Amino acid sequence: MNGTWHADREVVARYAGGELDEARAYSLEADFLSCGDCRALLSPLADRATVERTWMEIEEAVDSPRPGPVERLLRRLGVPEHLSRLLAATPSLRLSWFAAVTVALGFAVLAARGDHAGLVVFLAMAPLIPVAGVAAAFGPGIDPTYEIGLASPYRSGRLLLLRSMAVLVASLVLIGLGALALPGLDWSAMAWLLPALALTLVTLAVSTVAEPVPSAVAVATGWIVSVALVGHLAGDGVAAFHATGQVLCLVLIAVAGLVLARRSEAFERRPWA
Repeated sequence: MNGTWHADREVVARYAGGELDEARAYSLEADFLSCGDCRALLSPLADRATVERTWMEIEEAVDSPRPGPVERLLRRLGVPEHLSRLLAATPSLRLSWFAAVTVALGFAVLAARGDHAGLVVFLAMAPLIPVAGVAAAFGPGIDPTYEIGLASPYRSGRLLLLRSMAVLVASLVLIGLGALALPGLDWSAMAWLLPALALTLVTLAVSTVAEPVPSAVAVATGWIVSVALVGHLAGDGVAAFHATGQVLCLVLIAVAGLVLARRSEAFERRPWA
């Protein structure tokens, strides 16, 4: 740099030729951002072919982003491109989410193989996995594409239901694989299925009047309290998963489904947005 804090021609030429070390190159680039005179020195020295190639690579990366593993899988399953991209943007359909769920299920399965109390933990926790996934599928502060969704012509209710269905299916598959590792493949290996469906639909139904995350927290809290209370009163930790509990889950599925059918437009009004 000279006394007026402008880059010397020689330094700019060396930068254009790639001869400067990283520290000096970074300093010079910072100067280019704020000094038009220095940029004017660089412009004649820039390799036009390199500049055009760089811009083409940037445009290609922006206009044609590479699909991630989830999006590629959805496309292979026959999901249309526009839907696969919307679903792949769901926070609870990312590999990090699947990894966390797998680890949690692994610990729950290990606990279930230990004693009866461990089985209760597995059966109580398994239905909450799709509930948490649905809560993270759509909403302010969680979904990175939430604002984009608000500005798009795509119906919010349909987007939420599509994402919730995808999360539910993915969660059920993971839980089902974990249930196969339970000691003794009896009724308890599938006792979590109806509760999972019921709690997920109830969470969606409550989300028509409240934000998804508080709705999921309320549903999960009610579920844990109910399982603990029924188990305490019956003297059997898995009492909530017996026939009466399964019938109540079917009732909840029917009621929640009716609420969703009647209040689906509430997602378009976004009462919690």
